[in-house]
Amino acid sequence: MDRLANKISAQVLAQMAHSELWGQQCLKHGEYTSLLINGEWSGCVGCMKAADIERDDAQRLAWRKELNAREWARKLGRAAIPPRFADRTLESYAPENEGQAKALARAKWYADNFDEALLHGTCLLMCGLKGTGKTHLAIGIAHQIMRNGRSALFISVSRAIRSIKETYDKASTRTEAQAYRDLVDPDLLILDEAGIGFGSDFEKNALLEIINGRYELSRPTIMTSNLAALALEASIGERSFDRLREGGSKLVVFDWESHRSRKPP
Repeated sequence: MDRLANKISAQVLAQMAHSELWGQQCLKHGEYTSLLINGEWSGCVGCMKAADIERDDAQRLAWRKELNAREWARKLGRAAIPPRFADRTLESYAPENEGQAKALARAKWYADNFDEALLHGTCLLMCGLKGTGKTHLAIGIAHQIMRNGRSALFISVSRAIRSIKETYDKASTRTEAQAYRDLVDPDLLILDEAGIGFGSDFEKNALLEIINGRYELSRPTIMTSNLAALALEASIGERSFDRLREGGSKLVVFDWESHRSRKPP
């Protein structure tokens, strides 16, 4: 980038014979000599250099913001977080009752202590009424740990099972092992909407394979469900439920009114 101040200094010798000099005073940089070059008087070189630096700093800041935004978009893409939930953070969750406040506190504690959760494979179960903020808090945890350099994957239980079934198609370019590995590898796996349309032996066995694979590697899993704990256990199977409850895992019950069902006054 050509700097105006550098242009002037480079032009001085070349155009001095055709220039006129005018002593000027800059309130910031003191006395300077203004040159009449091509019909225009030059300004304070010190001010112009400062303007160059400020302009370049602003450009670099804009570039950094753009690069950060693109990197975050890539992270959200790798985490498979839907655009609808891209802004669901722990900071944007606004509790309106004691239960919500406790759930938020638990989610913050889990995110703040995620390295410890990784050490012990500590999972988190969020069970209760639909529309009460389970998915928001789960994704909020994912946002925080990704900002801290950890990986996360958000997927519904039905979609996870379907991703495995799809590998049986002859046209599939992925193997069954790859499908399981994609679900086992992330530092955090969020299995959303457990217990919806669930119950076949294949589905229970596939889910057990996922959960047990993560259990063996001490990789935490968050599971959300509209079912109560006992109903969830019956739906996903006792062995999967037991794996999720080991390692100091916590159950958070969402038993308040759904914000989706509220009618305007």
